[in-house]
Amino acid sequence: MTTQGPHPVSGTFPRSDEEIAARVKAMESILVEKDLIASDAIDYMSSVFENELGPHLGAKATARAWVDPEFKLFLLADATAACREIDIGGIQGEEMIVLENTEDVHNVVVCTLCSCYPWPVLGLPPNWYKYPAYRSRAVRDPRGVMAEFGFDPGDDVEVKVWDSSAELRYWVLPRRPEGTEGWSEEELAALVTRDSLLGLTDAITPE
Repeated sequence: MTTQGPHPVSGTFPRSDEEIAARVKAMESILVEKDLIASDAIDYMSSVFENELGPHLGAKATARAWVDPEFKLFLLADATAACREIDIGGIQGEEMIVLENTEDVHNVVVCTLCSCYPWPVLGLPPNWYKYPAYRSRAVRDPRGVMAEFGFDPGDDVEVKVWDSSAELRYWVLPRRPEGTEGWSEEELAALVTRDSLLGLTDAITPE
């Protein structure tokens, strides 16, 4: 599907999914043809990023923190070690820090220099996360950026912006939605989105 109009954050016209896929396939063919990479290696890495890394793992860690106070304290004190305890970890997740959203403070994550991102709990960063417009606006106008994602933390809430780097990669522990008492971890995890783990929205509120 071709995107109509500028991206709400980037202000640019991103390429269609079909065009991006065609470029990736062409690059893959060239690399395989020149024996720079094996096709089975590409298949393996694709499988890893599709099945073994991604926001569903960040959601899993978040749900565990919501139901287990001891794990929550561990996660906030040492996110990398806490995630490793529930079999989450790997490249680009060696030094992770979790920021807790509260009634008074809302955290937003950005990487102003490039696109540093906690792969084990969020997978690969979306294209807009890499755009210069997002990287600058998230710092200058975080409330405006959140508004474009349909979220308003409230005027009485302090907004803090955290700049990830190659050394430290941040992600957010969103607030547990009201009305979820007695929910299982699996049910709670379904309320956690990638955007809420970046602080751009809250977790989904159940109807």
